[in-house]
Amino acid sequence: MSDPALSLLGFAAKAGKLSFGTHATEFAVESGKARLVLVANDISEKSIKELKFKADKKQIPVIKLKNTDKTTLSERLGKNCGILAVNDDGFASAVLKKQEEFAHDGEI
Repeated sequence: MSDPALSLLGFAAKAGKLSFGTHATEFAVESGKARLVLVANDISEKSIKELKFKADKKQIPVIKLKNTDKTTLSERLGKNCGILAVNDDGFASAVLKKQEEFAHDGEI
């Protein structure tokens, strides 16, 4: 099963509210533009740790999409990426809510 956030991310991508890739995500975090950072489940722990360090300084949550790999994420969003930032409060809140509901359903 894929993460429920993927459909919301598709809408956010069409609205131009995402930053795709490591460098763009780091820039969004450092500039204060990012509201949420998402990483595919096959991204290295080292990359996640470095990104989380930067995001924690700005109090930006980092979520690992436990049921979505880089290939699936890239296909669903139409961009080659395994790391992305959500740069909108509304989309970030909706994605967090979906992830919480998904976790409570015992799917993760």
